[in-house]
Amino acid sequence: MKFQIEDVTVYFPYDNIYPEQYAYMLELKRALDARGHCLLEMPTGTGKTIALLSLITSYTLSKPQNPVKLIYCTRTVHEMEKTLAELKSLHNYQLQHLGPSAKILAVGLSSRKNLCVNPTVLSASNRDSVDAGCRKLTASWVRALAAENPRIQTCQFFEQYERAGSAAVLPPGVYTLQDLRAFGKEKGWCPYFLARHMVQFANVVVYSYQYLLDPKVAGIISKEMQRESVVVFDEAHNIDNVCIEALSVSVRRQTIEGARRNLSKMNQEIDKFKATDAGRLRAEYNRLVEGLALRGDLPATDNWLSNPALPDDILKEAVPGNIRRAEHFLHVLRRLVQYLEGRLETENVEKESPVAFATSVLNHAGIDQKTLKFCYDRLHSLMMTLEITDTDEFLHVQTICDFATLLGTYARGFSIIIEPFDERMPHIPDPVLQLCCHDASLAIKPVFDRFQSVVITSGTLSPIDLYPRLLNFNPVVSRSFTMSLTRDCICPMVLTRGSDQLPVSTKFDMRSDLGVVRNYGRMLLEMASVVPDGIVCFFVSYSYMDGIVNSWNENGILMDIMQHKLVFIETQDVVETTLALDNYRKACDCGRGAIFFSVARGKVAEGIDFDRHYGRLVIMFGVPFQYTLSKILLARLEYLRDTFQIKEGDFLTFDALRQAAQCVGRVIRSKADYGMMIFADKRYSRHDKRSKLPGWILSHLHDAHLNLSTDMALHIAREFLRKMAQPYDKTGGSGKKTLLSQEDLEKMLEGNMNDILY
Repeated sequence: MKFQIEDVTVYFPYDNIYPEQYAYMLELKRALDARGHCLLEMPTGTGKTIALLSLITSYTLSKPQNPVKLIYCTRTVHEMEKTLAELKSLHNYQLQHLGPSAKILAVGLSSRKNLCVNPTVLSASNRDSVDAGCRKLTASWVRALAAENPRIQTCQFFEQYERAGSAAVLPPGVYTLQDLRAFGKEKGWCPYFLARHMVQFANVVVYSYQYLLDPKVAGIISKEMQRESVVVFDEAHNIDNVCIEALSVSVRRQTIEGARRNLSKMNQEIDKFKATDAGRLRAEYNRLVEGLALRGDLPATDNWLSNPALPDDILKEAVPGNIRRAEHFLHVLRRLVQYLEGRLETENVEKESPVAFATSVLNHAGIDQKTLKFCYDRLHSLMMTLEITDTDEFLHVQTICDFATLLGTYARGFSIIIEPFDERMPHIPDPVLQLCCHDASLAIKPVFDRFQSVVITSGTLSPIDLYPRLLNFNPVVSRSFTMSLTRDCICPMVLTRGSDQLPVSTKFDMRSDLGVVRNYGRMLLEMASVVPDGIVCFFVSYSYMDGIVNSWNENGILMDIMQHKLVFIETQDVVETTLALDNYRKACDCGRGAIFFSVARGKVAEGIDFDRHYGRLVIMFGVPFQYTLSKILLARLEYLRDTFQIKEGDFLTFDALRQAAQCVGRVIRSKADYGMMIFADKRYSRHDKRSKLPGWILSHLHDAHLNLSTDMALHIAREFLRKMAQPYDKTGGSGKKTLLSQEDLEKMLEGNMNDILY
């Protein structure tokens, strides 16, 4: 269908549109017109992605004189493929209506591991090895040697791509990763470098958060992006954690030992070059004296990761004199590694500010702050000079230089925490030195400053007023949408006590109480006997899940549950979990029914959908608070309190409830779907906890469902399932419409818009 939103003609590839999609587009357009940033919370399963794509591409089509580029960031490769598939159908629809003038170029960009087509490189086990394998075949010095000696291996795909020169372009169209690989194979060109080259010309780019938020990657991939871009962070409820991880570094014993090996190997290389090609090292020294840390624009294949500090914080000056000579620089790194090793030999937990730590590095190792700041760039330059291709072997020394550069650059928003062992296993010594970033606004600030509009959107952004404070920005639009439904197909309940009227909770003092464990087990057993097909259970942690499942097994509750449904469990092993999920789906498909045990904050809670019969009921056992004794978390809470005046309790509750909402939101993936949500913990009945759930869940949480025991919940579940089995009118014939056709929209625009939307 095709309709007007103010001065923009929107092309929407379906015959009907949800009212909330229309309202969402309206708010999005206001943000684009105002050239500002916006926060939009839209319930899961209401077509957020297609609403975003169709509005922003139509906006560009209607204003050809200043087109906007769309940079769409997703968390996983799976989401990226889904987004590109949606965009493909939208693009075909626009071509039908507008002909060739609607042609766009849309590219998905991922790591070499997902795009490489060279079988020898792809055989490597992990991402770092694939990157190194690629460099071994494509680095400029390897290719220069191969030109003289044909026996040296190069990558034929990259060579052909280079030979094609400026002719190596992608014709307009929408390219998923699969399409890019197929196109690369057909032409004989390298899809990874082709995609990286085309990113700057594409109208739509879909890639991972890291490519914008992690300065090491963004410095290479995203530095060419123009200001007239709209950046969308989809499923962005955890964006503050992504920003913090991008600027945090941990150093362990393995890192120290690895860095030592790396330094000896580099020393051997330097000695070798001194004997055979001393001019090389001299040329690098002269370049550094002149202040050119790197030789102008490096070829894309030589470009390694960029500086870990944010672009505005990188010093634009010459490398300090004491690290210009290669052997002097290695000597400085040796002293730093030795100092860090000494700091790891501690019995107690230590916490320091970066300034205090840098001072102590100066006093004990004689390395000043400016030298620390240049470590990363100097290492990069040395790796180039020594022509090192197996970058995966040098990750340890990279980590040390990462740490040094961030330590030398930032004084505020960070702290250094040294822990001699993991508190959950105090008898195993595993010292770790962590440079922790506490301020999520640091990593995202360059994105807000650089691009005209940034859209942060997800199904769970409640309470929505906390995000602008955490990320330190002023949105022009901030809205939370509800779900328009023809029938109440969501049934949230708060279960506060078992059928014996004893309260249930995963509070630390009640967690191992046998009464609570038994009540949880009986509740699951009763529900398994009533609810058809799939049930998903989320626990607060792996250790709690192990403990409670063991107890159920000893009490014989697990055997009783297995009479009704098969049980599958998520483990920390990805392969095992994938297998368990496949079998869970098979059991649901064949009618045997199944229960999936999973963990909040785990892989399943974030990215797997349990739609239709795969998830008719989801149970959240307890409130998934973070491990509150973690030193890193305590340091972050202190920083948030002092800097942004966010109380510790407020932040912890907000964080736990966004995770809980994320878990229960997995069951409803479309409006034709239905499912029940049980929050099994007496703490959910308190207003301060409950009010932080998203509006679309709260609007279905009736007062009568706030304080239930197992037998009452069972009665409600039976009634709800009986009601859902009745046929219903999908378009919402009676009363409010929940599916609008083109005529409905036109009528609405003539009449009063608000009548239908709100």
